Amino acid sequence: MRGRDYVAVVRVKDGSVIALPKGHPEEGESMKEAAQREVREETGIDAVDPDKLGDVKYWYARDGKRIFKLVSFFLFRYAGGTITPQEEEVVGAEWLPLAGAPEALAYRGEREMAAKALERLRDRS
Repeated sequence: MRGRDYVAVVRVKDGSVIALPKGHPEEGESMKEAAQREVREETGIDAVDPDKLGDVKYWYARDGKRIFKLVSFFLFRYAGGTITPQEEEVVGAEWLPLAGAPEALAYRGEREMAAKALERLRDRS
């Protein structure tokens, strides 16, 4: 795995949907802190140095009501841990080469964030 950038992803629903870890901030948590906690909870990975990539905004329907959702995404650096899924919320967790993430992720907004992460890492080189 050395020399290539990877992203920790989760499998949801019946395991056929590959997505990025995400969740809601708990009381008193910043968006960065929430993202870091969710990565740790859903994948077992410790991530540090959050760098905001952007936001994805969308509407969805639940129980006949339209709900607006804003999801903030961050680029993290791996600090440790072994990838282990949180079985209560996800079916699986795994490493995915970042270069393949814009095609592999199920949701358009997440594919866009993966492409943005690739650009950001290229700009740093």
